[in-house]
Amino acid sequence: MNARSALGKYGERLAARRLAEAGMTVLERNWRCGRTGEIDIVARDGDALVVCEVKTRRGDCFEHPMAAVTPEKAERLRDLAERWIQTHGGAPPGGVRIDVIGVLLPERGAPVVEHVRGVA
Repeated sequence: MNARSALGKYGERLAARRLAEAGMTVLERNWRCGRTGEIDIVARDGDALVVCEVKTRRGDCFEHPMAAVTPEKAERLRDLAERWIQTHGGAPPGGVRIDVIGVLLPERGAPVVEHVRGVA
């Protein structure tokens, strides 16, 4: 595992912990759909399904983690959510929500974890 993927995995662990602390149930991590892509975290929030994109950056990076979710990425997440639903028996009664969790790792101090609900 290279440094970049290790950084991403660390951010995903922090994000999964944040979701659990918020009362959500993590159903799956790193779900792959062939060549289409990957969902970082699939969770349940009450009766809603949450597809969560996690972006992790070091504090010395110029771009905020949330800025990495472009309209194209949001569209790909919607497509992946639809494929996950088809694979797992249909849409939940509460619908589907796309969230983004940004993890910023400063040079000193604790990581900053931001959770934005319903971005796409």
